[in-house]
Amino acid sequence: MLARVAPMSRSPASLPCRGMRRADPLILSSQPRVLQLFKPASRLALLTNHRQELTLKGRLPSHVRESLRFVSTTITPSSKKASENDKVSPYSPPTTGLLSYLPSSVVPYAELIRLDKPVGTYYLFLPCLFSTLLAAPLASPIAPPVTVVSTAAIFFFGALIMRGAGCTINDLWDRNLDKNVARTRLRPLARGALTPKQAVPYLGLQMFSGLALLLQLPAACFWYAVPSLPLVAAYPLAKRVTNYPQFVLGLTFSWGAMVGFPALGIDLLSNNPAFISAACLYSSCVAWTVVYDMIYAYQDIRDDAKAGIKSIALAQEANAKMFLSAVGTLQVGLLAAAGVAVGAGPAYFVGAVGGAASTLGYMIWKVNLSDVVDCWAWFRKGAWFTGGAISTGLAAEYMVRYLSEENEQEKSHP
Repeated sequence: MLARVAPMSRSPASLPCRGMRRADPLILSSQPRVLQLFKPASRLALLTNHRQELTLKGRLPSHVRESLRFVSTTITPSSKKASENDKVSPYSPPTTGLLSYLPSSVVPYAELIRLDKPVGTYYLFLPCLFSTLLAAPLASPIAPPVTVVSTAAIFFFGALIMRGAGCTINDLWDRNLDKNVARTRLRPLARGALTPKQAVPYLGLQMFSGLALLLQLPAACFWYAVPSLPLVAAYPLAKRVTNYPQFVLGLTFSWGAMVGFPALGIDLLSNNPAFISAACLYSSCVAWTVVYDMIYAYQDIRDDAKAGIKSIALAQEANAKMFLSAVGTLQVGLLAAAGVAVGAGPAYFVGAVGGAASTLGYMIWKVNLSDVVDCWAWFRKGAWFTGGAISTGLAAEYMVRYLSEENEQEKSHP
């Protein structure tokens, strides 16, 4: 409770807060809180913990509330970095979604591989799906739907595992940098929920699981897939040495655009049209990665600048939309070239190429790069809009050619 007492001395030392009227000293029901008002400045930090409670009661004069507000804004952490980190809420265990059903001891491992954020898995899987659908009509005989679906399923689970491995490698490299970025400071390694000694064996388990899945594909796939591993390790380092780490990420995430061909028995080294098509598809996916990850990077652009993390978003901040448009145009052109190389039909060019052009253009036009929430939303939508359009066009092209071949076989063998 608050109460008034007899007027105090005019001596400044007797006043609890500068600017308070002589007849308005503050008395709280708890004596220690009153004494805290007369303690040195270090004690005043305790007063800020009660500011909201007191002001909400509406029983303090306006000049007292203003004084308390001044205390709360002037007594700050000793370093600017600490002050910025205080703006981020402390870690709290998940209470909704998939992670909320897991034992608390398992949650940090699930967070490490971003199990609750599957969009990264989709982006890693889609180039594999693209190459599988593009290669299927080129197989001799044409790959049946069951083979295409089973191959795609192996790629999906492989993407789930290897995306988690990539996140683990990234967080091991970046655990000290992540502490300085608001969005990443609560990742398991950054906040200390896991140690490198725990993460490294976990990474080994993921790599072994990925290898086990890879061995379910034809043997040639092993030699096509293994060269991507150095790129997985190189991406976190690229953020320290180049303004275009998204290009390195594109080289890594797009590798599956070449593996779908040997998965269906097509040797790229002896099939020139298939090799050109795979190279164009891979390059197109690299450009696509630059587009969507540049939008993603805008979530952290200010923290990255302060932490010294290099990013294409920082390098191209002045002309971001123009740069995104140029790279998006390159992606669509390379995607068209991939179809030309293998003689794709209208379904491919209308569905895959046209769909990619329209969805990319709409995304680049609509995204608000200064809005963190909007950047995350369009990053997520890109997998479904652009990735879905390309997949639909490729699937339509495959089905047209598969059914056409089936009809020809029926005519030749009545």
